[in-house]
Amino acid sequence: MSLVDVIYCDNHLLVLDKPGGLLTQPSGTSEDSLESRGKQWLKIEYGKPGRVFLEAVHRIDRVACGIVLFARTSKALSRLNASMRAGECEKTYLALVEGTPPGREGRLEDWLVHGEYEAAVVPAGTPGAKPAVLDYEAVGTGAAGTLLRVRLGSGRYHQIRVQLAHAGMPIVGDQRYGARRQWTAAGIALQHCRLRLPHPVTRQWLDFKVNKELSCEAA
Repeated sequence: MSLVDVIYCDNHLLVLDKPGGLLTQPSGTSEDSLESRGKQWLKIEYGKPGRVFLEAVHRIDRVACGIVLFARTSKALSRLNASMRAGECEKTYLALVEGTPPGREGRLEDWLVHGEYEAAVVPAGTPGAKPAVLDYEAVGTGAAGTLLRVRLGSGRYHQIRVQLAHAGMPIVGDQRYGARRQWTAAGIALQHCRLRLPHPVTRQWLDFKVNKELSCEAA
């Protein structure tokens, strides 16, 4: 079995498809992580005897799956972080939800606070609350639920999970936010399925997609 599912690799970037249940980065314990697996893969693939530089440019929740972007050099990391701050990176998610959206497309605008390992929707003006915006489109309905394509207008902690749940559409398997059905033992039905961004060196646009997208037909 392969250490990692590689989507793309060059001298500056490594793009991996993270399975649900696996940490993106090491937690300071002996727990496994995608970053640790990526470093080991690079050691083997390129015969690197010493330390390998690899830093996550962004993270996705342990229980979510999909695309994670890593920088292979400090220069690439700096430039990719700048692209993220400038809003040049376009992220698209798929979420399989319980319930039915009120329309084929919609926008959710809420105020969120970050609590102890969870987020909550609160009234505007609540101390510490930050605005959260996402747009969704229903792209399929099947036995497992309704499949939504989600694009974020902001990047808050657990944003997709808490906003969809607050709208009456908890993500399948996300019992923390009120889901009734299980997805897998390790994860929930939330996938970072597409990432578009300019290359940190050439500035050419890159478009990454997962090898297998979520389906609404079977959990």
